[in-house]
Amino acid sequence: MEVRMDGRVAVITGASTGLGLAMAKEFAASGASVALLARKADVLATAKAEVQKAAGKSNGRFEAYSCDVSKAQPIADTIKKVQADLGKVDILVNNAGISHAKPFDTVTDEDWQGDLDLKLFAAIRLTRAVLPGMRERKWGRIVNVLNIGAKAPGADSTPTSVSRAAGLALTKALSKENAQHNVLVNAMLVGLIDSDQWVRRHKNQGKGESYEQFIANMAKGRIPIGRMGKAEEFARMACFLCSDAGSFITGVAINVDGGASPVV
Repeated sequence: MEVRMDGRVAVITGASTGLGLAMAKEFAASGASVALLARKADVLATAKAEVQKAAGKSNGRFEAYSCDVSKAQPIADTIKKVQADLGKVDILVNNAGISHAKPFDTVTDEDWQGDLDLKLFAAIRLTRAVLPGMRERKWGRIVNVLNIGAKAPGADSTPTSVSRAAGLALTKALSKENAQHNVLVNAMLVGLIDSDQWVRRHKNQGKGESYEQFIANMAKGRIPIGRMGKAEEFARMACFLCSDAGSFITGVAINVDGGASPVV
């Protein structure tokens, strides 16, 4: 089944690398116009070029916006620019955020606030900015990218696990309120997926093993499928949820983890 998103405008945060970039490329190849949001303008420029290449002969338009989504005003300003450049926003993917996990008694107030600003309040503010238009047009898709710790937090997982659990509650509440307007809200929970953060971790550990061996060892005994996921696999699921093909799915939290989570 070919999934198409022709004529739709998507906003993706954390879109310059990793899962965000993979989703931007998949959306573009499916016909959507895509606004890429991230902090670093130079990395965004490279990402935009990759998205344009992935789009092939699709008719979408693509713009990159340097935006710190942990702050309210840059979000408001950027969404106005997106709407002026690309039109009304049909799809929002709240993907920004990095793992910040350590023992509870070492987490400062500043750690808590920074994590909540980036992972929870960014999603709240971005949703608030685009939701009225989605309701008015009776069509919208919102995907909150979380991790499997939102359902099954482990030791030494704060503040990230708490912020992500709040994102899960936000997803469910929004889905209940907005289904009547054909605005569908879902979450995708990340497990171990091959991305830039693992490349950096491999480089920093300096053990001399190849990257392929490194990710194989990471997956061993932790992922029933027996390997790390690929960013492209994650992106295809996001594309399905954000298209007309996913028109009867809302309020769900899908584990994209190769079966690793103990919670369905």
